[in-house]
Amino acid sequence: MSLILEGVTKVVNGQHHIHPTDLELSSGTMNVLLGPTLAGKTSLMRLMAGLDVPTTGKIIWNGTDVTGMRVQDRGVAMVYQQFINYPSMTVYDNIASPMRLLGKSKTEIDTAVRKAAELMKLTPELLWRKPLELSGGQQQRCALARALVKEAGLVLLDEPLANLDYKLREELRAEIPKIFEEAGSIFVYATTEPEEALLLGGNTATMWEGRITQFGPAPIVYRQPVDATTARVFSDPPMNFLNIRMSGDRLHFGDGQSAPATDAYAGLAEGTYLAGFRSNHLELTQKGPSALEFSTTLQVTEITGSETFVHLDHHGDNWVGLIHGVKNLEIGSTIPVFLDPKHVYIFAEDGASVAPASYATAA
Repeated sequence: MSLILEGVTKVVNGQHHIHPTDLELSSGTMNVLLGPTLAGKTSLMRLMAGLDVPTTGKIIWNGTDVTGMRVQDRGVAMVYQQFINYPSMTVYDNIASPMRLLGKSKTEIDTAVRKAAELMKLTPELLWRKPLELSGGQQQRCALARALVKEAGLVLLDEPLANLDYKLREELRAEIPKIFEEAGSIFVYATTEPEEALLLGGNTATMWEGRITQFGPAPIVYRQPVDATTARVFSDPPMNFLNIRMSGDRLHFGDGQSAPATDAYAGLAEGTYLAGFRSNHLELTQKGPSALEFSTTLQVTEITGSETFVHLDHHGDNWVGLIHGVKNLEIGSTIPVFLDPKHVYIFAEDGASVAPASYATAA
């Protein structure tokens, strides 16, 4: 099985929702669409499903052009963030409905429904309730179970876990790839969370303003982004940036700080660049002799329990640091932060990647 998008676009009232997109997905793969709200994830999924027709381009399914084919005539299952169930049916009948349309026997249906319900932790007594008698999380699991039994070649999940509680979300993140992998389906999962993309594994397509900026194995896209936009999308909080200068054999970071241009940074031409680094690589203490020190002003702190997000101003650049532990810091105070040069990505002024962080190439 394969799904190929060739030059696909979607234009609405003169506005590009999807810019020209080429993408190839193969059988049995997990493919994550990662991007902020309004990046185009749902628009792209609707084109894949046949719910919308592209303005230009082709959608090819298993070698057949299905660009104008109705969604009813495609082997597609789709689950949205806002769960959709049939309110007048029991949970059992909701899950069974796709198999009945396919003409499956009662025995086949009963076996598949009970197996899917067990996987989604829907107990036998819940099967005979109506969806509105269930919690929000249970209703979403009902929708996921219905997608599972449909035996669709293409399964599209649009932020399906966003409305679930933390524990169940963590469990299903681990289980969903295993559940659908057995069917050999093409699996497309949309999320705004970089952590979720890494936990799900497989391939990740980073999206920004209707464009796919990079597509490939999730760890590679995370460690070696092709441009600053991809790095920003695949970082939570978004990647921090700083203008730097290459002169001689050293990188100059301002504040009188510089580092030797060795390893991944060797051979850079002289000139001005954009340095990028993730929030978890900023430290409040110097962890090694090569760490660079920057003077910043503390704007806001966010305590999440075992960690603290510190929002910093560095000469007009807004940075966020993720610090382990609960820190009692005074808003408006000047605090030093430290950064190991091995965690710095180098981008050209137009945002194109020039050199990945040296730690990323060693991983």
